[in-house]
Amino acid sequence: MLIDRKLSRLLVVDLQEKLMPAIHDGEKLLQNCRWMTQVASTLDVPILVSEQYPKGLGPTVEPIRSLLRDDAFMEKTYFSCLSDDGCRTTLLDKHYPQVVIIGTEAHVCVMQTALEMKEAGIHVFVVEDCIGSRDPHNKHLAIERMRQAGITLVAREMVAFEWLRRANTHVFRYVNRTFIA
Repeated sequence: MLIDRKLSRLLVVDLQEKLMPAIHDGEKLLQNCRWMTQVASTLDVPILVSEQYPKGLGPTVEPIRSLLRDDAFMEKTYFSCLSDDGCRTTLLDKHYPQVVIIGTEAHVCVMQTALEMKEAGIHVFVVEDCIGSRDPHNKHLAIERMRQAGITLVAREMVAFEWLRRANTHVFRYVNRTFIA
């Protein structure tokens, strides 16, 4: 199954101020997540953002926050976005049967969200080069567990080209020139 920009949303999980400095290769992860967020925004793919207990972990980091509308943010206390009632209602919109997930931590909030969304019947795509953990071994284990559970692991360029679908359009030329070339 290909990712369809009319049927999918981008879910940005917990890229927060006090957590990001502890994430392995956090600067590279943040660059990749910003790229993915910009591509989604350019292609009018709806973007939702979770924040795990922002009073403790701070808000979403500014390089991501500045790209998004105020109504994109969902506060949560459960690790899985789907376990929190407010997030669950927003995420289980039947108009969007696909979700593309990026963020932290791969082995906690990203993985639990992906597993619960798959269980709820949503087609889940986790962007491997846009997820991270404090310990790279934990990220590796999360990827293996999600793969074993039938979650589709993808790369950010895979998502962009699937959302674009064809080359001979103005939007393709813009995205290719701005983000890929």
